[in-house]
Amino acid sequence: MGFKPSTLPPDLKRFLSDPAVTESKDYKSTLNLPETPFPMQANLAKREPEMLARWEQQGLYAEVQKATAGLPAYYFIDGPPYANGDIHIGHAVNKVLKDMVVKSARLNGHQAPFVPGWDCHGLPIELQVEKKFGKVGDKLDAKAFREKCREYANEQVAKQREDFKRLGVLADWDKPYLTMQPAFEAEQVRCLSKIIDRGHVVRGFKPVHWCLDCGSSLAEAEVEYEDKKSFAIDVKFAAADAADLAKRFGVADAAGASLVIWTTTPWTLPANQAIAVNAELEYALVDFAENGRVILAAELVEKTAARWKDEAKVLAKASGKSLEGARAQHPFADRTVPVICGEHVTLEAGTGLVHTAPAHGVDDYVVGKQYKLPVDNPVASNGKFIEGTPIVAGLFVRKAEEPILENLKASGALANLAEITHSYPHCWRHKTPLIFRATPQWFVSMDEKGLRESAKAAVKATRWIPSWGEERIAKMIEGRPDWCISRQRTWGVPMAVFVHREKQMLHPDSAALALKIADKMESGGLEAWFGSTPSDWGVDESQYEKCTDTLDVWFDSGVVHQCSFKSTNPSAIVNGVAPQADMYLEGSDQHRGWFQSSLLTSVAMNDRAPYKAVLTHGFTVDEQGRKMSKSLGNVVAPQTVIKTLGADVLRLWAAASDYSGEISISDNLLKRIADAYRRIRNTARYLLASVNGFDPAKDAVPVDQMLAIDRWAIAQAAKLQEEIKQAYDESQFHLVYQKLHNYCVLDLGGLYLDVLKDRLYTLPTSSLARRSAQTAMFHITEAMVRWIAPILSFTADEIWQLLPGDRRASVFSQQWHQFPKISEAQIDWAGLAATREAVKKVLEDLRAQGAIGSGLNAEVTLFADGASAQTLNAVGDELRFWFITSSAKVENAASRSANAVESKLDSSLGLGESIWIAAQASTNTKCERCWHQRPDVGAHAEHPTLCGRCVTNISGAGESRLYI
Repeated sequence: MGFKPSTLPPDLKRFLSDPAVTESKDYKSTLNLPETPFPMQANLAKREPEMLARWEQQGLYAEVQKATAGLPAYYFIDGPPYANGDIHIGHAVNKVLKDMVVKSARLNGHQAPFVPGWDCHGLPIELQVEKKFGKVGDKLDAKAFREKCREYANEQVAKQREDFKRLGVLADWDKPYLTMQPAFEAEQVRCLSKIIDRGHVVRGFKPVHWCLDCGSSLAEAEVEYEDKKSFAIDVKFAAADAADLAKRFGVADAAGASLVIWTTTPWTLPANQAIAVNAELEYALVDFAENGRVILAAELVEKTAARWKDEAKVLAKASGKSLEGARAQHPFADRTVPVICGEHVTLEAGTGLVHTAPAHGVDDYVVGKQYKLPVDNPVASNGKFIEGTPIVAGLFVRKAEEPILENLKASGALANLAEITHSYPHCWRHKTPLIFRATPQWFVSMDEKGLRESAKAAVKATRWIPSWGEERIAKMIEGRPDWCISRQRTWGVPMAVFVHREKQMLHPDSAALALKIADKMESGGLEAWFGSTPSDWGVDESQYEKCTDTLDVWFDSGVVHQCSFKSTNPSAIVNGVAPQADMYLEGSDQHRGWFQSSLLTSVAMNDRAPYKAVLTHGFTVDEQGRKMSKSLGNVVAPQTVIKTLGADVLRLWAAASDYSGEISISDNLLKRIADAYRRIRNTARYLLASVNGFDPAKDAVPVDQMLAIDRWAIAQAAKLQEEIKQAYDESQFHLVYQKLHNYCVLDLGGLYLDVLKDRLYTLPTSSLARRSAQTAMFHITEAMVRWIAPILSFTADEIWQLLPGDRRASVFSQQWHQFPKISEAQIDWAGLAATREAVKKVLEDLRAQGAIGSGLNAEVTLFADGASAQTLNAVGDELRFWFITSSAKVENAASRSANAVESKLDSSLGLGESIWIAAQASTNTKCERCWHQRPDVGAHAEHPTLCGRCVTNISGAGESRLYI
């Protein structure tokens, strides 16, 4: 078997099309040339689905797991994509990178299961069901609503699964983990039980991000920051006791003075409970021409005067600490509020006095707790102000600012009004602005039982790829607030606890009760909880009520490290604890998402990170670095790429990209990757064609009998394999691609395989020299198919089927190829390679002049002394095969001819500084069979058109070679 002529290298294609070869009946059959089209065709878009069908039919994943059973386990946990919508190019990158990690782990001698998963609870699915059936209570009760959510999630999982499979990802697609599986949901409640038992869960009336559209609190990871236009106002709080204020400033009179705050959230003013100053800052009592006497930070007097377009005169100064305890009148509520001190107060903007509403801000809540301020929240869960709220009772939050501003203007409390654009938290689903709203919620406390410090220690014990990931997540852990884990949703795992009706405290047996509930949920599903009453669990209903909240979906995915094993591989759980994953791999946004929720739950449960290593990749962008956007028309859908170029090209693009930053994709980039793929594929085709008919069990040549160049080629491949192995171990897939591509283009296509052609095509089929070449190429192909298997999975599988030898086991269950041990080379191949490049330049000049057509039309003489001469003479008469010329000889440098061209070689190779090369067109007759122009062509009467070497090869014992 061999190639179709159209796929041959140019010189071989010319060789096959030459009339002397194609029309000669006597000598064509003596050449080892391809006689039938080689079966390894491209057309990936058509052939890959056929291969997938075969994989499924043979149960390839199970087969690989069985073949690797007993090997050390490599645990990779798949971060679950959300079960909603078609996969996009970011999904494709993520899943392909994961597949590469797992497949390369098998090369290293591991049994590496890949259990895919999906995140199935939460608001996006609820919204899809609401579109069709309305909210809970409209057409469906809560139980029926949850069932419809489950049906929808299953539909989405099925769609996404087919797209992921089409990428060539080898995983347990028939048995994934789903966060909505009863076993998973039950184990999640057990995780909650353990975290409660260890004292990390607390009740709090704290401000949380609240989405008015969701009607629920949001986790930090569900918050996006976008620009928003807001009113920025300076508001006067009149001093409640002017005489007291005068004493604090050391002046006789402070009548009519006001403390001025600056805020961009006027709607929070009804909840104001204090004015915060910084104890270390200096404050001034200032007389403004238009706004009268006010108090603000001394350093901000000039900026404030400019902003107000007013003239200012400083009357006195006092420290922030001296103002602590002063009181001011709320501008429209019937109460006075105190001046308090807080480190969060800065001079970055405003007046240096901060409006403090503990119900609507984290800093406000924290400082308010120190001063025992009331956490009065006037905003109901529907986003409307409750009855009794001054001015805005019954109004929606987003409609409240205008009446507040009108009131401030009318009372003279509005010192200044402006509009600014600033970064503001938005809901990641609705893209609408959030509010901070204090509600009774359940929190995983960061400091109650030392979770923050333990998590920071776990971060240090983890390997982060790239390394900057460590600092990023460490800073997030350092500054993050307590984790609100309760949600006011219908579709989710229940917060399965009982709360005292008056004290709002957890039942003292909460941990044990949760375990009991979990056991019932595992057999009866969510309704085992939702359809029950406290008395069903032996709880006094007169004192305790069921918590109606569901758990944050980030808690769902955060406990995958435990629950996925419970639902898919329970035997791996030892003493109730699942094994630590060898690696997590997700996009860089998951430092504040899944990586963090996983870390906190694992540390809270087991005092360790859930992972040994974490790899993060960047986001996909176009060639100009722009985000994918339908409006820009730069979206590249993975489905489209696969239909046109094939999944292996997409996989090669993912591997070739440096994932540590943004990952560029475009049609132009994909075309270049497709060209690179063809180079790798055609190299594999050449190797396979060359070992066709080679039986490694019978035909392999012992190492000590192989030609020198073949031994060198094996040694080079073995060295490259170590480099590729290291790149895989470090998850540097782009280095694997670079090394593999360069090897195919330069070391193989540009050198070794080029030199081998004469030996492969002209020597007798079973000659030692030809079998030596086949032996080397067999080892190289055995190695290469493994090198590419994690990346070009379809292509590797195809090569594996076509390689000679026993192929019963899959390529995906193989370990690194074991090369035969090669003794140190006696020939300076690096020096020969450098000389070959120098000769090629001289021949190219001759070709450009029209003196020769190919190297076989030329004769070369090299003039050298010392190390250079020794290197060249080491291969003797076989030097012409190295240069692919009809003749090559070496003479002393002193005898160089006038037309010899000097070439300076790399002194680091140990050669002389220069050699001189003379080349000329050969005047000898061309051998009809091998195309070499030799003086002995026609010397044999029986074969008047052949050289003596070819005569030996077709009617004699065959030529002998030692080196090349």
